[in-house]
Amino acid sequence: MAGKKKQKHAIQTAARKLVTTEENTRSIVSEQFRTLRTNINFSMPDKELKTFIFTSTSPGEGKSTVAANTAVVFAQEGKKVLLVDADMRKPTVHYTFHLTNTLGLSSLLTRQENMIDVVKPSEIENLKIITCGPIPPNPAELIGSKTMERLLEEMKAHFDVIIFDAPPVLSVADAQILSNKCDGTILVLNAGETEKTGLVKAKESLVSSNANIIGVVLNNFELNKDHYYYQYYASAE
Repeated sequence: MAGKKKQKHAIQTAARKLVTTEENTRSIVSEQFRTLRTNINFSMPDKELKTFIFTSTSPGEGKSTVAANTAVVFAQEGKKVLLVDADMRKPTVHYTFHLTNTLGLSSLLTRQENMIDVVKPSEIENLKIITCGPIPPNPAELIGSKTMERLLEEMKAHFDVIIFDAPPVLSVADAQILSNKCDGTILVLNAGETEKTGLVKAKESLVSSNANIIGVVLNNFELNKDHYYYQYYASAE
């Protein structure tokens, strides 16, 4: 019994909070994610951007939470969105969306399954999910493979926006490799926690991979009660 309670607590901890669902659309945080969506849309007006990765300098900075909620707000805009758990070392997307993880990205990259059998629906309209799948022994090699490039083209043929939740840059090479294959990279930082030296190293690593860094998200930043947005939403509720 105690073992089951511990397992349930671990799952709840791994699940990232969705703050952009319909019941939360008027919250300050939801508005900030819609602003993020707008900024992404206008980041390169002369070039169509369809594939993005969200990464961070180190674990625990909120990149999975930001990736999931950004996927939701793009889906709310009416876009056909695919969220892919590319963190094949510490996956969390299946917990967040309450999905099974028996098949996923690793199944596709090892050519054991086809995309039509791996893409899962979510409770959010227009949002589909590819979970991590069985954790492989060689994630970086799979992400850097020709199979990954072919898979990206197949994804772009079926979806308007593809978002990858990638591992932290400074931990493993996966994010660097994937950033080179995607149209845009967003780096997530934790306010008051991310060290400047780590940020500089992460940027250098991504630049060396020819990543197109289109922006940085400052996560867990607390608004002062005198801030305009705080007052606006407090009066609107």
